[in-house]
Amino acid sequence: MDPALKFLSFLAQVCAVLAGFILTAVTLVTCVSLIGRNTTGWTILGDYELTAVAAGAAVALFMPLCQLRRENIIVDFFTAKAPASVNAMFDRFGALLLSIMLTVIAWRTAIGGISAHDSMTTTMMLGFPEWITYAFMVPPLLLTGVIALVQAIGPAQKGEGLA
Repeated sequence: MDPALKFLSFLAQVCAVLAGFILTAVTLVTCVSLIGRNTTGWTILGDYELTAVAAGAAVALFMPLCQLRRENIIVDFFTAKAPASVNAMFDRFGALLLSIMLTVIAWRTAIGGISAHDSMTTTMMLGFPEWITYAFMVPPLLLTGVIALVQAIGPAQKGEGLA
């Protein structure tokens, strides 16, 4: 495998592991809060906010590995009986469109994060700075865009996948 592809694969796996840790922590916070709320009446303040903030970051962090493995949802109703070469062309074109789209989304997310930082926006209960969530989302969105670009214009891989 090409060293650049190995590096992209490593980064995608690091993002996925980080997302797993984040979701595990959120799950534990939610469990503790629910058990406390239903047994003693005690709850973790802002547990809903923590869940929302963490889920947004985790979704973005899972995207690079999903794209690397080409496991995004595809609708192949019209192309199911098309030759493999035609499907490969459509897959490359779709990857190019996804790369463009994710680059724009990453750019706008960065702008949103800068705006949230400048206006000092925080969550209601905890006062958690919202720009931090944006900051966690931008790198994996860009990484997903790079992976999609490599899939679109890079050399053909066995089975046309990257991983």
